[in-house]
Amino acid sequence: MRHTILWDGECGFCQRTVEWLLRRDRQHLFEAVPYQTAQDPRLTPELRRACAQAVHVITADGKVLRGARAVLFLLESIGGGKLARWASYPPLVWLLEAAYRFVANHRDIFDRLLFPRQSRTGGCHVHRHN
Repeated sequence: MRHTILWDGECGFCQRTVEWLLRRDRQHLFEAVPYQTAQDPRLTPELRRACAQAVHVITADGKVLRGARAVLFLLESIGGGKLARWASYPPLVWLLEAAYRFVANHRDIFDRLLFPRQSRTGGCHVHRHN
């Protein structure tokens, strides 16, 4: 069984980031599903609402990871091992969670910075929360 990435299918930045990750997933550990169309029975209404705010990973053993912790798991799984594992401990993970929230709330800017040559199809409907 593979890990499931639940991401915002309406966000170009999220799409390009997931595509980048999947190109590096040489062991095919992940399946990526936009949360808007996911049919996974583990995707409860509460989890679906949370996916509007952050990327989530449901691991093969059923653990749910969110935001920076999900990203660290993804990076560790595709070869960022020691660094990603080290970064998952407090207090560094708390800083990464804050950085994740900042990037998530400014996806349009980071999309232009990180993927300047990509086409801009589909808007990003960021669901900001203060």
